Amino acid sequence: MHQQISGIKWKSKYTLKELLPDNSSAFFRIFESLKYKNYRLFFWGQTASLIGTWMQVIAMSWLVYRLTQSVILLGTVAFLSQIPTLFLTPFSGAVADRYDKRKLLMLTQSLYMFEATLLAILTLTHLIQSWHILVLSLFVGFVNALDMPVRQSFYSKLVPPELLTNAVALNSAIINGSRLIGPAIGGFIIQLIGEGGCFTINAISFIFVLYALTKIVFISPKHEKLKNPFVEIREGFQYVKNSIPIRVLLLTTMLFSFCIFSYATFMPAYVKDTLLRDSSSLGIIMSAVGIGAVSSALYLAARKSVLGLGKVVVITIALASIALMPAFFIKSFWLILPLATCAGFGITCALAAINTLLQTLTTDAMRGRVMAYYSMCFVGSCALGSLFWSHIAKILTLPWCMLICSSVCLITAFTFEKFRPVVRLHSHPVFVEKGIIKEIAQGINEV
Repeated sequence: MHQQISGIKWKSKYTLKELLPDNSSAFFRIFESLKYKNYRLFFWGQTASLIGTWMQVIAMSWLVYRLTQSVILLGTVAFLSQIPTLFLTPFSGAVADRYDKRKLLMLTQSLYMFEATLLAILTLTHLIQSWHILVLSLFVGFVNALDMPVRQSFYSKLVPPELLTNAVALNSAIINGSRLIGPAIGGFIIQLIGEGGCFTINAISFIFVLYALTKIVFISPKHEKLKNPFVEIREGFQYVKNSIPIRVLLLTTMLFSFCIFSYATFMPAYVKDTLLRDSSSLGIIMSAVGIGAVSSALYLAARKSVLGLGKVVVITIALASIALMPAFFIKSFWLILPLATCAGFGITCALAAINTLLQTLTTDAMRGRVMAYYSMCFVGSCALGSLFWSHIAKILTLPWCMLICSSVCLITAFTFEKFRPVVRLHSHPVFVEKGIIKEIAQGINEV
């Protein structure tokens, strides 16, 4: 079945050929971006740092619930670590487009190291209190607000334009590969030496990414005369407002993130109160999420083209939603693991595909500002969702709250499918300009 929109012919049928990696050498090109020294340095530095970060994430959530037994406080900590992104990223996006991204990343990584070090000292000396965690979570939130748009727009400086899709997907692979390894290690470290050990390892891990950043060398483009930052923010807003594909993708990210990530907020309470297990079991479940996430990132890295990613977004949002609907009703540890893996695959694949589409549809001059809005919709919505759903869970219980969250996400998938023809229509001129549309002749012809 085909559709004719504005004189352009597209297939509307979902075919297996389109959804699978679209070239015969897919396996061999998964790590193609690693041929470039700058990207390779950043890749391995990030890998070490992110494993430490995920160890800290699981240790933080376990520590909060151990000290307070409060689901609402779990949601509050997540809220504080993310909410600054909702308000500050338009400004940090303008900063990312004005200044040296490598130096900005060195600043943010140093601040992350400071926070982890302070958290480790307080925990190991048994001085840690819930208000310390709240203050440090808010501090990390401010750092995140600067770090995310800079990091998201940094990849385009490390690889040629034709490898941007591969670089973004590989970045998702290391983020979620660390999610696989970090929580598993963290769960056992908590059992052995406590949460403070995880925080210490995380502080040390930032040395690796800082070293990698000092070795990355590229010529920063000469900027035109700097405008008033508020003018640049307004230009970024107008750019997003005038692009229908970018607008739809950002709204989809916002709604999906608002609902789906409540599972991570609730997981310590679920493991302790429903499964009646300890922190090592929490680490294993989060590692199962990581297995799915890594698989999805490698799948996207193997794809040659962004064309067809709109269908991937629909299918993977639906997969994550369906996997999490029954999850918190389950009282068997072994039954939750395959659902966690499916959820990890769906969540990561959907968000990485949206990220790739946004980076492809955006001009270089606007990339920092557009990725700032992506960070705002992604992380900011997570923050609001964590706080909102933790209060709903207090009223309805965790299983019913997660069922409602997942149902809203499933509706989001159907809504995006309804708007997908409009998205691909308005993406067509951009793909023509960038030379991507030539692949239509080979049968891969739609978003």
